[in-house]
Amino acid sequence: MANTPDRVRVRLSEISPRAYEHPADRGALVALRSLRGFDEVFKRLSGLFNERALRLMFLSSAVRVGPTQFPHVYDYVRDAAYVLDLDEVPELYIQMNPRPNAMAIGSQRPFIVMTTGLFDLLDAEEQRFVVGHEVGHILSGHAVYRTMLLALIRLAARVAWVPLGFIGLQAIVSALEEWYRKSELSCDRAGVLAGQNPEAGKRALMKLAGGSRLVEMNPDAFLEQARDYESGGDARDSLLKMVSLMGQTHPFAVVRLAQLHRWIEDGSYQRVIDGDYPRRSSDRDAKVGDEARKAANSYKEAWERSGDPLLGTLRDVAGGAASAGGKIFDTVADRWRNGSSRGGGQGSNGS
Repeated sequence: MANTPDRVRVRLSEISPRAYEHPADRGALVALRSLRGFDEVFKRLSGLFNERALRLMFLSSAVRVGPTQFPHVYDYVRDAAYVLDLDEVPELYIQMNPRPNAMAIGSQRPFIVMTTGLFDLLDAEEQRFVVGHEVGHILSGHAVYRTMLLALIRLAARVAWVPLGFIGLQAIVSALEEWYRKSELSCDRAGVLAGQNPEAGKRALMKLAGGSRLVEMNPDAFLEQARDYESGGDARDSLLKMVSLMGQTHPFAVVRLAQLHRWIEDGSYQRVIDGDYPRRSSDRDAKVGDEARKAANSYKEAWERSGDPLLGTLRDVAGGAASAGGKIFDTVADRWRNGSSRGGGQGSNGS
């Protein structure tokens, strides 16, 4: 696909982040958003981190993009905020760091940081994809929940000497890390929607795996790598895959490209571009149980694509959990809402 001129890039008015969120990511977020007052609890906990000090650190040690500093990147941020209909254009800082990375930080006033390692690795349209990816994190409200993950990781380190306490916290951290990885898949989709250049998104993910020599790489061969990885080997390979994910907050690049490719190829991307997507006004009506079932089914479908012998044993379990889990989530959410209503609490939208 050729570069898309700004004048024909489609604005996705009032788009709900549910339009691009991975089912496992969306299920968790819908559940949290449905619990009145829960977002406020998270935001108060995130206040334990000095967001103001963090912003001042980047203000003093990085370059804030604007009309006279990295003006083209500034345009990418404005464009992404416009296309994804974000109320406020977030600040973006370019930080001197050879490690390719980008992140969205903060909950009250989120901002974006991109390292020079990533900036120098990517061409203009690939940079636009990355900026859209980070704007997607902000629109989804991921920063609020990621703060909780960071807090728990720090807490787990402090109580590591208490065996039972550490084991319990580590289980929660592992679950949050799995959600974190799925949130990255969500925002790869957001990056493509913001830039409306799917091939640029795929190129960016290939470069994260193999560096800048794109001429030496081939998208079809890279996808074949993904199929080889997903097909698995014996039970030892299955175990090694699980171990390799421990402590990882991002999926591997080959997995990200394969997931993004499937989402584009099944028509989901084009449907959103054509205007067929949920609006934010309908977020409050989203059913927690429905999203839980979709999340469980997404895992079941992934396992069915895989030849992995260990995952194969979990397929039928996932099918039953999809239905039972949905009912449980609906019951819990209803009780929370009813309790909040009697208590007179005020809810907030996690997006």
